[in-house]
Amino acid sequence: MNFGRIERQTHDPANENTRHHDSSMSVALVTETYPPEINGVAHTLHHIVQGLLARGHRVHLVRPHQGADDVLSPPHARLTERRVAGLPIMGYKGLHLGLPARGLLLRCWRRQTPDAVYIATEGPLGASALSAARRLDIPVLSGFHTNFHSYSRYYRMGLLEPLIQRYLRRFHNRTDCTLVPTEALRRDLAARGFDNCEVLARGVDTTLFHPQRRDPALREAWGVGDDETVVLYVGRLAAEKNLGLAVEGFRAMQTRNPKLRFVLVGDGPATAELKRLNPDFVFCGMRTGEDLARHYASGDVFLFPSTSETFGNVVIEAMASGLAIVAYDYAAAREHLRHEQSALLAPFDDAGRFVALAREMATSPELIARLRHAARNDALPLDWQRIHARLEDLFEAHLKKRGERHAPAAATHE
Repeated sequence: MNFGRIERQTHDPANENTRHHDSSMSVALVTETYPPEINGVAHTLHHIVQGLLARGHRVHLVRPHQGADDVLSPPHARLTERRVAGLPIMGYKGLHLGLPARGLLLRCWRRQTPDAVYIATEGPLGASALSAARRLDIPVLSGFHTNFHSYSRYYRMGLLEPLIQRYLRRFHNRTDCTLVPTEALRRDLAARGFDNCEVLARGVDTTLFHPQRRDPALREAWGVGDDETVVLYVGRLAAEKNLGLAVEGFRAMQTRNPKLRFVLVGDGPATAELKRLNPDFVFCGMRTGEDLARHYASGDVFLFPSTSETFGNVVIEAMASGLAIVAYDYAAAREHLRHEQSALLAPFDDAGRFVALAREMATSPELIARLRHAARNDALPLDWQRIHARLEDLFEAHLKKRGERHAPAAATHE
């Protein structure tokens, strides 16, 4: 089996003076998804890598080949990449499942041992990385980025949910610490037998996602005027996102305001069926960067009916973009929004209440305007620098614990 390796040694002086501590770390980050793939986990990991580099640390990124569209990360003196073999994941265009690489990682990490390993995904590649790190006694932190056990019910595999949860619990309990995005999720996982969970929140770029990116020409292309309301959904178009409820909520809004337009940004296996059943919707496909920010800011109301999120990055992007949000009261919405003050939040999985709140939003332009302003203000403190500092502290705490474990043996040897 052929494993690729890409090493970069280009110096980047722009990041030299942002380190908050006296020493730097070497962190191996293992993941089965990373940009240019477009999803919440890849987005978060990109920010984690950039934050570690900006604070003076070295990152060894391990991920599968992404196929024909695979591109190198931008050059950086402290970033190396090692690509391993992978297999395409059915129903997830562009995503690849990393194959086990324990022997490769053992050889690599024996030659140049990282101070810590961060495993972002629990597939075969992540499992082999965990085994290699444990063999070499390297501190391991893991991330609980995706509710895979809850996804099974959306793909007619509900009987597998207990087995998937058992595997995830065993996987994460073999690591020194599992990072989760919210306190509510930490408590939920603790009740399910997950040990040593710590909260690492998510951030948002409030300069990129900004109401000032609103684009009248884009709205005109959608067929709406300045005084008309655009209802927006951003995310994967797939069963686990509960999009049937988004459609139901929008249709309820239309009973109060027939001029509403529903715009969906994203792609996925449900796209064709949604288009067939809803020919009046606007489908924009995948968008990234400033183009994505422009789409957000050109909307007015954001519907987010998902019940399968560990966090939901799109919620805080919608907040920063100044949208009036209807969502369930959990994950990012519970963490950062206030019902009837900066959003309308339905009790978790109460579909009837979700639809009722969407309908209420359609009847009051004044409510929409008030919630848009408040959501933007609530997003302003969600700075990525704070998240990066927290992650750095967690790595250093576990490095210190490892040092304390080895201290008595070292003293006896002397």
